[in-house]
Amino acid sequence: MANKKLEAQITELLTQADVQVNGQRPWDIQVHNPDVYERVAKAGSLGFGEAYMDGWWNAVKIDELIYRILKADLAHVGLHHVSPSLLIQLIKTYALPAGRKRRAFEVGERHYDLGNDLFEAMLDSRLIYSCGYWRTASTLTEAQDAKLDLICRKLQLKAGMRLLDIGGGWGGLARFAAEKYGVHVVSMTVSKEQKALADTLSAGLPVENRLQDYRTLAEVFDAVVSVGMFEHVGPRYYRTYFKTVARCLAPNGLFLLHTIGHNISGKFSDPWITRYIFPNSALPSVKQIASAIEGHFIMEDWHNFGTDYDRTLMAWYANFEAAWPSLKAKYDERFHRTWRYYLLSSAAGFRARSLQLWQVVLSKHGVAGGYESVR
Repeated sequence: MANKKLEAQITELLTQADVQVNGQRPWDIQVHNPDVYERVAKAGSLGFGEAYMDGWWNAVKIDELIYRILKADLAHVGLHHVSPSLLIQLIKTYALPAGRKRRAFEVGERHYDLGNDLFEAMLDSRLIYSCGYWRTASTLTEAQDAKLDLICRKLQLKAGMRLLDIGGGWGGLARFAAEKYGVHVVSMTVSKEQKALADTLSAGLPVENRLQDYRTLAEVFDAVVSVGMFEHVGPRYYRTYFKTVARCLAPNGLFLLHTIGHNISGKFSDPWITRYIFPNSALPSVKQIASAIEGHFIMEDWHNFGTDYDRTLMAWYANFEAAWPSLKAKYDERFHRTWRYYLLSSAAGFRARSLQLWQVVLSKHGVAGGYESVR
């Protein structure tokens, strides 16, 4: 039986975000199960996402709905009580922190190994699974090529240099750097599926793809890059991460960190994202990164283009929906709703400026004469 008091309370809160229950606008929420109010009150964003997966509510434009909720800061109103299921989720996060060695390959197995067919349908031709750079781009392919070139220019790559890519995915950056800048690349991933496809795609290029945890590295490189991997490291291991990079970077080399960031320091990610999309994930804050690099690096440049991730995610969503007729034979409708919610809620987070995208350039001893920022 629906809790009428909770229904009224949540309906009023949604009104503050310019969202109506069963309204006519694309961002208005359509409630199909009145128990959704109690579910959200007890489990917060985890319950809200799970309720969508179960078909308890819908909206024509989920991204616009969640954008309005975030802009109104409803997530911090303090409405929900901690349910046993949410409490267990939080305990697991603290007791088994993101990034420890034993769990390093879990995100590869549960997310990146879902199927190369899914990612080939959703991403650009280079299979770049990170924020594009839309400054002068009009298509996803152009935005991703612009981002890869931006990284190479920031690292001041030159022919013959040796580059380490920590978290290289399907090897798109490695192939770009090898083809366009003439460098030799070691590209690391924790996904067997990513490595298998990367090996095929990089055949004939000076690229070595490895299935390897970053902590086992003991080689020196002229430059180091890490794109979209730091979100899986975990705050407890930030110092270990930067210490490892410093050990692998030549004295005069540059390191570029490309990561999603959060405005507030924390120890874990959104509970729905952690449970269903990226296990063991955690988003760093400016403070956490600054503290972790102290004593290891000098910060040369910090570039925020988080609003570009909104456009990137919406492009991925359009590709995913267009490809769904060919994907649904392998992935069920619950996965369809899960993936849709993941892409659209993430886009909303960047649109509301709750999430950021940072590229940080670091040196070990400071660039002689100063570092010239690249945009």
